[in-house]
Amino acid sequence: MRSTEGKGFNAFAMAQAQFDKVADILKLDQPARDFLRVPMREFHFSIPVRMDDGTVKVFRGFRVQHNDARGPNKGGIRFHPQETVDTVRALAMWMTWKCSVVDIPLGGGKGGVICDPHNLSEREQEQICRGWIRNMARNVGPVQDVPAPDVMTSPKHMLWMLDEYETIHGHKAPGFITGKPVGMGGSLGRTEATGYGVVFTVREALKELKLKPADCVAAMQGFGNVSQYAVRLFQQLGGRVVCVSSWDQKDQRSYTFRKLTGVDPDQLLGITDRFGGIDKGRAKDLGYEILPGDAWIEQEADVLFPCALENQVTAANAPRIHKRVRLVAEGANGPTTPEADQVLSQRGIFVIPDFLANAGGVTCSYFEQVQCNMNYFWEKDEVLGKLDVQMTSAYLAVSECARKQKLAMRDAAYVIAVRRVVEACRQRGWF
Repeated sequence: MRSTEGKGFNAFAMAQAQFDKVADILKLDQPARDFLRVPMREFHFSIPVRMDDGTVKVFRGFRVQHNDARGPNKGGIRFHPQETVDTVRALAMWMTWKCSVVDIPLGGGKGGVICDPHNLSEREQEQICRGWIRNMARNVGPVQDVPAPDVMTSPKHMLWMLDEYETIHGHKAPGFITGKPVGMGGSLGRTEATGYGVVFTVREALKELKLKPADCVAAMQGFGNVSQYAVRLFQQLGGRVVCVSSWDQKDQRSYTFRKLTGVDPDQLLGITDRFGGIDKGRAKDLGYEILPGDAWIEQEADVLFPCALENQVTAANAPRIHKRVRLVAEGANGPTTPEADQVLSQRGIFVIPDFLANAGGVTCSYFEQVQCNMNYFWEKDEVLGKLDVQMTSAYLAVSECARKQKLAMRDAAYVIAVRRVVEACRQRGWF
């Protein structure tokens, strides 16, 4: 996928290509295609921030609302130095399909700011959060558009944003934003939700592949929130995770940390900085091999978990996937290109697509929103139990559709998700 911005890979072009494919399968008419392959609304704005050294720096911010036919828009806000509006457009579109495939009454949105939190103080980050809200306060809210954390944003950022939103509007609105700290409107289980959700779908896929988790080895890309909890639950099921990877800010490159007897997430967290970077020297002392960042993809494993960023499994590196691999569970958004998808299909590797596999986060965000709006909070076991039911139900529906219509899992997930959104638009009389 070539970029319209001249930067190589373009996530939005990939998202549109995926949509076009399913539009053909569903035989959508032209108005439906024209309406759904682009966002309904998008906002571009500037956030001036007085830096700690007294200078003023201007940051670029975005919010894209792809489709709200099924409910208020929902989606995270990313802080990333390579953020582009096309990436945000793609993520907003994928969020529409994600909410639809797990059948929660929300639409798709996404936001971002071009910045690198590694080089910003806490005060500077807070000013970016408050500036983002000042630009968007009239166009977001509990019944319009509900943001959440994403890459390099956290519960702390969400609370700054909530505080600014409530100050502007002059009333409490805890349901405006999700991913807040527990005790400040956040939901128990939200931290675990995305990683656990991925493993709930993996558990169901392994049943279909007639593999026991206890006999399975997994290789994980990333060591952020998703990976950390996916490792934990996969190992609780009896499986073994032999590697994770992380970005090294000092070296400006990623590394894979391998331990064939199984990685210990708690041990690794003890030597990890606040952005997920693992200390190489201390990892070596703990018995980890330090390999190149892309070595995770060629490990002898049954399951691969790409849980970092988009565009990680490509036509160039897909042939390096070990012959033992039976399953790829996409914890990240858009990690596999359409060209790589073809390679995986030809090799008979089962893929749980991103907007199904990693839907646990938005599902638990929906639970948080419900709890905030009711002002009644559930125990952690209840939250995770509801999450398991929702994710398992969505997985089984997609799997059944794939079998009946002889589709790949990604296409089946798209068929279900897009069909629901099209139906909502038609019932509203939009086309």
